[in-house]
Amino acid sequence: MTVTTATYPSITEAQMIPRLVRLGPNLYGAVFTLMKLLPAHYILKRAEQRGELGAGTVVVETTSGTFGLALAMQCALMERPLILVSDPAIDPNLYRRLTDLGARVEICREPAPVGGYQEARLRRLAEIRAGLPDSFCPEQYTNEDNPRSYGVVAEMLHQTLGDVDCVIGPVGSGGSMCGTVRALRERTPHTLALGVDSHRSVLFGQADGPRGLRGLGNSLWPSNLDHTVFDEVHWCSAAEAYTQTRLLHARHALFQGPTSGAAHLVAQWWADRHPDRLGVVMLPDEGYRYQATVYDDSWLADNGLRLDALPAEPLTVASPAGAGEHWTRFAWARRSYDEVPGTVPRTGRPLPDRARS
Repeated sequence: MTVTTATYPSITEAQMIPRLVRLGPNLYGAVFTLMKLLPAHYILKRAEQRGELGAGTVVVETTSGTFGLALAMQCALMERPLILVSDPAIDPNLYRRLTDLGARVEICREPAPVGGYQEARLRRLAEIRAGLPDSFCPEQYTNEDNPRSYGVVAEMLHQTLGDVDCVIGPVGSGGSMCGTVRALRERTPHTLALGVDSHRSVLFGQADGPRGLRGLGNSLWPSNLDHTVFDEVHWCSAAEAYTQTRLLHARHALFQGPTSGAAHLVAQWWADRHPDRLGVVMLPDEGYRYQATVYDDSWLADNGLRLDALPAEPLTVASPAGAGEHWTRFAWARRSYDEVPGTVPRTGRPLPDRARS
């Protein structure tokens, strides 16, 4: 066996490109160590090239998940100050990592009446920026450099696998799925996109509400989410996502987080029903943050999240309004939000357009 060693300029560049792992005869996993490193690195480097990061510029962002970690890693390497605005859902282990990396983390304790914690975080973010002489906000939800950064993933998939018939992945900011699929469709317009969301997320027409499954879904509409990219939408419950996450580990030795489990549940279903077509599933991050939750049998049982069996297939509904509490499928058919019947009217404000000071 020949052993080769690759060298990288930094840890973020070493970890931001996924490994391709075969999960079945016609299904590959794009396995990320930390997917959000890709847009975080790309956004900050592009901002630096444009002269938007001066000597005293403070990077400020709102996040409760892995984008904050990616920013903290990149800012530590770039020796830049970082302020993150989060909420009580932030994992204690993640909080420690962020502060170890030098980030200042502010917690919003109360949700806003409309838009929940994400709206409260946006308001606090604006207050912080108003008090700083020079700041830069990466704005992952609205910054077009987020989806643009995934062009390198599409290029890798095309060069390695050839024509990809379907991409399946979780949707939060819209960056990874929209950026990857749009770039692939420049060569293969037929490539399908199956988005995976959580119940009570507003992204694909449901009403906002409490969500146990974190890391995908949203309480506000990110402008980086291009609804016309998606052929289907699947909503999963937390218990279904957690169960499939454990199965992904047991069957494929892939130690990933619950958004990966949710995406793999849908991807395996699609691959089994289309044996003559090639699918790729996006698996965003590793499972170390979830050892005390998703990977703990006692925690799952105590919280009523342990399932003995998963449904063999999703419930197919005629509109988002028909989605229940379990795995549900809807044919979005590359339509805009307003073209889809049964969606909840957009009553809350969307995430703001990009603005820097």
